[in-house]
Amino acid sequence: MSNDKNAAAATPSPNFVRAIVESDLAAGTHTRAGMPSVITRFPPEPNGYLHVGHAKSICLNFGLARDYQGRCHLRFDDTNPEKEDQEYVDTIMDSVKWLGFTWEQGGQEYLHYASDYFDQLYAMAEYLIQNGKAYVDSQSAEDMSRNRGNFGTPGTNSPFRDRPVEESLQIFRDMKAGKYKDGEHVLRARMSEDAMASPIMTNRDPALYRIRHAHHHRTGDKWCIYPMYDFTHPISDALENITHSLCTLEFQDHRPFYDWLVETLAAGGFFDRPVPRQYEFARLNLTYVVTSKRKLRQLVTEGVVNGWDDPRMPTIVGMRRRGYTPEAIQLFCERIGVSKADGWIDMSTLEGALRDDLDPKAPRAVAVLRPLKLIVDNFPEGETVECSAPVHPHHPEWGTRSFPFSRELWIEQEDFMEVPSKGYHRFYPPIDDKPGSRVRLKYGFVTECTGFDKDENGNVVAVHVNYFPDSKSGTPGADNYKVKGNITWVSAQHALEAEVRLYDRLFLDPQPDGGGKDFMSVLNPNALETVTAYLEPGLAGAEADQRFQFERHGYFVADRVDSVPGKPVFNRVTTLKDSWGK
Repeated sequence: MSNDKNAAAATPSPNFVRAIVESDLAAGTHTRAGMPSVITRFPPEPNGYLHVGHAKSICLNFGLARDYQGRCHLRFDDTNPEKEDQEYVDTIMDSVKWLGFTWEQGGQEYLHYASDYFDQLYAMAEYLIQNGKAYVDSQSAEDMSRNRGNFGTPGTNSPFRDRPVEESLQIFRDMKAGKYKDGEHVLRARMSEDAMASPIMTNRDPALYRIRHAHHHRTGDKWCIYPMYDFTHPISDALENITHSLCTLEFQDHRPFYDWLVETLAAGGFFDRPVPRQYEFARLNLTYVVTSKRKLRQLVTEGVVNGWDDPRMPTIVGMRRRGYTPEAIQLFCERIGVSKADGWIDMSTLEGALRDDLDPKAPRAVAVLRPLKLIVDNFPEGETVECSAPVHPHHPEWGTRSFPFSRELWIEQEDFMEVPSKGYHRFYPPIDDKPGSRVRLKYGFVTECTGFDKDENGNVVAVHVNYFPDSKSGTPGADNYKVKGNITWVSAQHALEAEVRLYDRLFLDPQPDGGGKDFMSVLNPNALETVTAYLEPGLAGAEADQRFQFERHGYFVADRVDSVPGKPVFNRVTTLKDSWGK
């Protein structure tokens, strides 16, 4: 594709869809004058926020178009007005763009709505009625459901199945004119005379139109009948000249109707051949995540999370606020590939892709998350010494950052033990006749622990050390000191005090809604911990969405909502290593 946003890509992983596309290209299956041979589409319903499962579909559809010099359309399947809203349209468009893709090509925008086709869809429905391929059914919803049968029992023909064509056509027109109430009539397809005996339930006279007196976010009150998804989707594909219509496995049984519909309407002169073909792939099942829109909405409405963009949510807006990068999500989708087999992808695969993306490009910084005061007794009060560290250890061209060393510092609470365990190489006090431990303060000086202070409750509140002035890191004297402990620190006087949110997985169970479980019963009570941390002073200039590696702790991002200039709020994106590994 000519658009730069879709131009750069990692080497694609082999998958069965690519094999189909390459076979079609070799055979010229979809060769048409003036059009690409690969035209895909991403067709969300604007009734909620996109989640990580949608990201797989976005990367697949837009990625195929990118890699085979085709194009991908963004199409909103907006046929259910009671659940759809412009808010969802806007956030979906924003999410697709943020992930690095575009529906623009050659100066043209391939943005479509199913509602654009309502007039054409209606005309095609009348054609089907006139040709005996559809009829108006006036059964109650209960009778219709009962007469469909089940997987072991054939369906029973509707008593209205042989309704005269002119009668069905007139009722359908009266439905459009608003003469009936919701649910009074339904337009159904008649694929064959014995369709109600089909072993595929979706072939048993599927519904094409229903009555809905509801306001539509784009067409207003023009329509009171709305086409069903299974009717709208194949026609939209054909009208847009889609070549490869990719959907998840639950639509496999819908494919015979898809093929029947586009072939029937192509025979009626509504489309040119070749018509689109549908292919199904396994949806993304990610451990420790739920992706049901209903369940995600429940998490929001019941206040378990703080909105759709809560960093614990698997929504794209939530992942973006958490600190995920578009490149990490694309890398993840490439790694998991595309298959026909359902399975579970472990969350560690996603987090691994994130670490692999962030490690080479996240500047380093020091943060103390659970502070304990360290007092350097022999360092002059009121004085400072500048210490420096690389912005990134593998990018010397990025330069260095500097921060002051002073008499009072903050260290992590875990860096001191009153009675050290075996192999502990951080601070501990003199014991019996043995001196206290010697520890290097990273980028600074070697120090020796001399004692500690406790409060009235017996809690350690300060650690005392002496420093060796000739031991500063980067100076010749540093080599004279051989110590095993090396810890991070910040100057208490100069540190940036900041709110840091330590996010973790939202659920304790790897399959929180699997096997009929109540997903609300396996919520992780420690999915969010908020701490007051002390950071190296240079982080005061962090901008929203800027990511860092906090040494020892993991990757963090300045929150895009709550950060203000000079006072950033940080979210933990992910730890340095998988802390949930088996």
